[in-house]
Amino acid sequence: MTKNFTKEEFDSNCGCEMPISVYHNIVKVANQLQVLRDEIKKPIHINSAYRSECWNEKQGGVKNSKHLVGKASDISVKGMTPLEVYNIIERLIGNGEMLQGGLGLYDTFVHYDIRGTRARWDYQKKL
Repeated sequence: MTKNFTKEEFDSNCGCEMPISVYHNIVKVANQLQVLRDEIKKPIHINSAYRSECWNEKQGGVKNSKHLVGKASDISVKGMTPLEVYNIIERLIGNGEMLQGGLGLYDTFVHYDIRGTRARWDYQKKL
């Protein structure tokens, strides 16, 4: 999909087939994460991206999760804190280098999505 990301990294963890409409969204997310990857020059681990409805439910995801339509990914970067990753994404969005969307800070990962409108949340209470 990009020079550093493959489709398999974005597949649902339940093994379900990814619908073509979801795949098109995943390509957009991958391209955004490639911008981040080029900036930090470190591999990005995709913890979760596309989720089938049954897998989303098992994970405790919300019913309108952007993961269901392939517009979100939860990521981590070895050697960087979630707060560091979050702040870099926020800067790249502010500079117009990444698409505006949802950005969530968690203890072990960062959620990024391409919903098209600004949304922020912080489960670490560090912002």
